[in-house]
Amino acid sequence: MASYAKHTGNLRRSLRREAPSTVGLLADPEDFAAMARYESFPFEDHPAYLRQVEGLLRSLAAQGIHTTVALFDPEDYADYCRDQRLAPDSAAARTRFTAEVAGTGAGVPYTGQSIGELATLVIDETVRQATWEYATLLLAGLGPCAHCGEDIGQASFDRATRLLKHLVDGAGPGRHHLVCSIPADEEQLTTVLHADATADTGPARLDSREALDFVTVLAAGLALRGPGGVVLRSTTPDLPDRVHAWRLDHGAVRPLTAGEVFNAYCTDAETGELVPPEPGVEHRAGYPVDHEVPHHPRE
Repeated sequence: MASYAKHTGNLRRSLRREAPSTVGLLADPEDFAAMARYESFPFEDHPAYLRQVEGLLRSLAAQGIHTTVALFDPEDYADYCRDQRLAPDSAAARTRFTAEVAGTGAGVPYTGQSIGELATLVIDETVRQATWEYATLLLAGLGPCAHCGEDIGQASFDRATRLLKHLVDGAGPGRHHLVCSIPADEEQLTTVLHADATADTGPARLDSREALDFVTVLAAGLALRGPGGVVLRSTTPDLPDRVHAWRLDHGAVRPLTAGEVFNAYCTDAETGELVPPEPGVEHRAGYPVDHEVPHHPRE
């Protein structure tokens, strides 16, 4: 009997190691304070809470358990509880919400990071996911082109995919850092992409998730026909970094001159004052990447 119980316990521990865990992180002190108002929430001090979370993550990792960390937003939690008709002042409701958030893909795997680094990664991932979702919704609601009848969202996405290829191919060899920024009605949409073209043969290597985010945001900018911009910074060993830039103008992507790139890079965005240029950086004109006619939304 004792042997059977021991065997059963070993099997359960083995299963536990193969059952992933999810931890909801209150990264911001204000978010922590909002949750601390619930009587069932057992913590009163944010730094102490973060230390406990870090200890839990290390303990799970020591057991061989894969853990995903997701941002816990108190406002979203309150909405979730209201929609699901759950009592918010309960550990069970917090657990269900954490699992729901992790299911959206906005989580970060724990691999031994410090709690400070992990908080930054979780916040960045949450913003990235929200940006992609918002841009996707924008594209989905635009409808057909007033001139040709083609779906503007899909056409803009396809065009943005081709534009990304032209941007990376035109940059040549090096490690490339691209930023696309688009002002939308409710927020500024910003996405970052890294491309590695250091190999002697073959196309540049792109992270598929970053590429999808970049293309989606760029497509939203093209479809909205408003302002926006793309900046590309290339790094090659033993050479100065190169910076190129483009502006979005009524659905077209137009290269900036070298002088315009210099002014944009060497002007304080908040004060408008000139700042010294960064050493070892060349400000170059954007190169042609866009040869297509923009689509027109219906009035």
